[in-house]
Amino acid sequence: MTWRRMVLAACVLASSMAFIDGSALTVALPQLRASLGADLAAVQWVINGYTLALASLTLIGGALADTHGKARILSIGCLLFGASSMACALAPSASWLIAARVVQGISAALVTPSSLALIGATYPKDERSQAIGVWAAASALTTAAGPVVGGWLTQTFGWHAVFWINPPIALAAAGLLWRYAPDDAHEPRQFDLIGAAIIAAALGTLAWSLSQIGRTEAQAAESISTAAISVVGALGVGGLVVYVLWERTTSHPMTPPRMAKNARFFGLNLATLLIYTGLSIMMFLLPFELIDRRSLSPTGAGLIFLPLTLALGLLSQLFGRIADKIGARLMLIAGPLGAAAAFTWLALGQHASLTFGVIGPMTLLGLSLAVVVAPLTAAVMSSVADDDEGLASGINNATARIAGLGGVALAAGVGSLAAGFQIGLIAAAVLMAGGALTAALKTR
Repeated sequence: MTWRRMVLAACVLASSMAFIDGSALTVALPQLRASLGADLAAVQWVINGYTLALASLTLIGGALADTHGKARILSIGCLLFGASSMACALAPSASWLIAARVVQGISAALVTPSSLALIGATYPKDERSQAIGVWAAASALTTAAGPVVGGWLTQTFGWHAVFWINPPIALAAAGLLWRYAPDDAHEPRQFDLIGAAIIAAALGTLAWSLSQIGRTEAQAAESISTAAISVVGALGVGGLVVYVLWERTTSHPMTPPRMAKNARFFGLNLATLLIYTGLSIMMFLLPFELIDRRSLSPTGAGLIFLPLTLALGLLSQLFGRIADKIGARLMLIAGPLGAAAAFTWLALGQHASLTFGVIGPMTLLGLSLAVVVAPLTAAVMSSVADDDEGLASGINNATARIAGLGGVALAAGVGSLAAGFQIGLIAAAVLMAGGALTAALKTR
């Protein structure tokens, strides 16, 4: 149906806007720093302000989509993202830019879970994996294109131009939603403000502490003791416990008891945690291996990831369509096992040729992730009632982001060891295999 395709296009545009912004900005940071006269710590917070706002609020964004309507929250998120991007482009100082980036992160916390939830609400379950495959493919391709587009814009027009990408995309997505998105049949419910505050604080402190563990020496310009990081991390974990206790006692929980008792939903999120932790370990360790030991240039190292990106971009829709026909369970087992084999191949092929030891396993990894990404997301959305899809998307997004930060922290811990590359990749393979086992047990 045409209206479904238009809604899917709006969701793809909205989420791609957030993905391309993050990847395009990285290449603009040196010029941005020189233009604003910012120190390294301020530049770090240009990235961290966005990341922490997104990680701490994405679950709330999903809950708001369930409470006030998925298309409505997505439209608000798009317009707010476009407006905050304009504020970034016009920033006269580093402090202004950091504040605008925080608003961008808040906007992305509305856009990311509500776009996936709207896809879930728009497509029936037997077509959902294919639709999410389109979303995943677009996300992979826009993320890959970000550095290229960002580099050209920065070189041609200056760093401000990176942020001018977003306003027209935001307007296009909001316009498509206004024209084609049907009225949301959401269940009216009282929003849990106290629970939202608790979970935002818990996820924010946990994300910050994990991000500090993975700092490089240059990024550690602000001297923060390990003890302080540990205390903040413990407060984040404690906050999650407090959130669970609060949700059990309040009369209008943000996370309904039916979701807490949903074994399939819990298992799929555990699989997400294991899979994305393993993936982030590899993403952290491999560039150091390629540049420091194999002496590749940064551009050459970036090209090594091309098979991974192309496989995700070109094959996600195909494997999503297959999952719609045969079910997700086989894909959720085969994909992580293939990734575990790729990580093991990378570890054992450390001293092999570049083609056999790196390009081969990265190609296998790209195929494996294309097999699992769309079916896993679709399975998470299908494991809950329609009225809970926004919250389910928010929880799954928050899980993936915490997994990414946790994986970097683990990789930073083993990376300094003599055999750190191999140890880290074997650990990543074990985590991937654990994800496959969890999916096998929880999707029967």
